[in-house]
Amino acid sequence: MRLLVINPNTSQGITDRIGQAAQSAAQPGDRITTLSAAFGPELIVTPEDGIEAARGVVETIRSQPVLPDAIILASFGDTGAEDVRALWPDIPVIGIAEAAFESARQMGGPFAIVTFASEVAPPLRDKAIEHGVGDQLIRVAAHPEVLQGDPADVADALFEELLDLCRACERDGAQAIVMGGGPLAGLAARIAPLCGVPIIDGTVEAIRHIRDRITNQALLSQTAETRS
Repeated sequence: MRLLVINPNTSQGITDRIGQAAQSAAQPGDRITTLSAAFGPELIVTPEDGIEAARGVVETIRSQPVLPDAIILASFGDTGAEDVRALWPDIPVIGIAEAAFESARQMGGPFAIVTFASEVAPPLRDKAIEHGVGDQLIRVAAHPEVLQGDPADVADALFEELLDLCRACERDGAQAIVMGGGPLAGLAARIAPLCGVPIIDGTVEAIRHIRDRITNQALLSQTAETRS
């Protein structure tokens, strides 16, 4: 599977984290390329940021010498998904929010989102509602301080605080926890052994879901050919 993972943010540090998380979910034969958007904000926070980042995502895909089998958009705004699907309708596309919330839906029961800054909490709640799991969401737990410094460093700098938030969500009744935001890519694998509920990494889940889609499409094609 040739998979293009795009970080709609332009922070190379975040892109590196996303790339590591993606490679952790790779299987033999996979070729995973992880890139930042061609241009746009270092970290998407506002709707205006998202519009600019979506244009950068499209330009990144256009610059590829060979189109991939599937595309993952690694921001919790699923930034650029509508544009990409419109321009390349034959390529499966999934955003990490879509993937994470689909996994929460499949697990069933209440879940929580843990994120790194208070300013990104409302959009994460809105995204959960958009993807149809708002009734399962019991809490968006965010680090209370405004994000400072390189956003690529928050997973390490705030590890203990984010772990405490995950444990608090578990005590509140969450049966699964979504790590909210591209800067937290890969953190689920570190926190999971220290919590009693599943910790969902959107990048890892996006690869799992897109692999299932491609496999199912191949099976349907084979069945159609056999019947014809």
